[in-house]
Amino acid sequence: FQVKSENKKSIWNTEEVPEGSEFDDTWDPREKPEYEISFKQHVGTEDVFFGMTGKDPSTACCEEIVIKIKLPETKYSDITLDIQDKVLDLRTPKNKLLLHLPYPVNSKEGRARFLSEEEILEVTLRVSRKLDFINFS
Repeated sequence: FQVKSENKKSIWNTEEVPEGSEFDDTWDPREKPEYEISFKQHVGTEDVFFGMTGKDPSTACCEEIVIKIKLPETKYSDITLDIQDKVLDLRTPKNKLLLHLPYPVNSKEGRARFLSEEEILEVTLRVSRKLDFINFS
């Protein structure tokens, strides 16, 4: 058994390292903030009353992931947010959250807003799915 490597001195291939592991830092003393993940789907009367499109209430039919992160005593300017296809990385001076997402997302089409009164960061990400009999667009 022989493993081909790009560099003879490397001990693993880049394919063997999971996406987002470069952000893992077990020695970071910052707290992990509370967060909540919910799913959104766009439905019309043809879905609710007639069931014509085949959508159901499961997460397999949802188009967006909404993540609400509680950030007490945090200013908007202190937040650093990095979103990749499968990972959300949030850092503030007091908090750090590395979240592996349940579905791959389109990192270019996401949006975030900070609700300063509630001290919550709301991140909405579009799920990137392969087209099938449920997900037409």
